[in-house]
Amino acid sequence: MRRKLLRTFGNEGEELATRFLEEAGFAIVERNYYARKLGEIDIIARKDGVLHFVEVKSARRDFDPVYNLTPAKLRRVINSAHYYLKEKGLDLPFCIDALLIRGEEVELIENITL
Repeated sequence: MRRKLLRTFGNEGEELATRFLEEAGFAIVERNYYARKLGEIDIIARKDGVLHFVEVKSARRDFDPVYNLTPAKLRRVINSAHYYLKEKGLDLPFCIDALLIRGEEVELIENITL
């Protein structure tokens, strides 16, 4: 039951994140892309010729979701992004972004791997 509640909460966060990105001028390319044995990318979006691989983190109460962006998680996102580009045969500039949801507040942090 807890897993189902967490997934529902995660889906709600990704819906909010998608709307936020679209309103900010991003075109959503794909959601929940799964790279075999590497991991999942929550949202892949494009803006101004740059592909953005977006990791969405949300929290309900007093916990800041930024603490869920661990080095291991970032490594999986980076590896999945490279896999995606290779699989699709793309040679584009790209960046890894974090979209943090704290209640109703949404914050986009671009290029988190610099």
